[in-house]
Amino acid sequence: MRAILFDRFGGTEVLREADIEVPQPGPGQIRVRVKAAGLNALDGKIRSGAMEAAFPTPLPAVPGGELAGVVDALGEGVQDVQVGDEVLGWSDTGSYAEYALATTVAPKPAGLDWPHAAALPVAGATAERVLDLLGVAAGETVLMHGAAGAVGTLAVQLATARGAHVIGTAGPANQDYLTALGATATLYGKGLVERVRALAPDGVDAVFDLAGKGALEDSITLRGGTERIVTIADLRAHQLGITFSSSPRERSAAALAALAQDAATGKVVTTLTAYPLAEAATAQQVSDAGHVRGKLVLTVD
Repeated sequence: MRAILFDRFGGTEVLREADIEVPQPGPGQIRVRVKAAGLNALDGKIRSGAMEAAFPTPLPAVPGGELAGVVDALGEGVQDVQVGDEVLGWSDTGSYAEYALATTVAPKPAGLDWPHAAALPVAGATAERVLDLLGVAAGETVLMHGAAGAVGTLAVQLATARGAHVIGTAGPANQDYLTALGATATLYGKGLVERVRALAPDGVDAVFDLAGKGALEDSITLRGGTERIVTIADLRAHQLGITFSSSPRERSAAALAALAQDAATGKVVTTLTAYPLAEAATAQQVSDAGHVRGKLVLTVD
């Protein structure tokens, strides 16, 4: 099968297309004929070797942690899905490939296309996890740094659905985008504390840092301490006494199924840019550069 892999750590130049063996599902696994694979900032960090301490990666490796596609084969003991089912979920073997193995998947609604389905698993689970960690509730004000990306796009909508008021930071090109999602948009960078205080004179109740670009100190100032601040992107968190949230091992098929239904009906909006599988290196270059609006997805013929 065709797959994108890397056999050494480095920049996007280490990614290459190759023919490798089709994986065989083990007990509890399914094999999926991949139609679309989600691309995440973590993919680039793993490829570079920067996350080797947290995510040891045997080489060669196929990147990609999420997928949407058609069930192609069943491992021993699998009973909740059938061959031919259309699903979305998390990949066990890397999703930048024609076939991948998975353990946790949800049904893909008929009204949801493949790229938008592949955009949901990681971003949706991350947004929900952090909002729960922060205890976001109705009537509260949440500041989100870097809110225009894949996780931020969903987090803004999910927090608003809880009844919270979201102040989202982004660059000039994404101000209207955040406003359309339901956030109060403002620019990041110098003067952020003053801008946020003007927008939230009673203060912010929680901070969700999705950017990892030096906003934690301003967050501490705005919160008056380190409580109810969570980052998924700034590795300095522990030095500052702030919670760093990484992907948990627990993955909820039921929660993903509900999110997929909301996306299919338009209750939740996703925004994406799609690249063909062969252009994975280009897509990762875009991801590594930051400032992505919504989600990057790879499509597989």
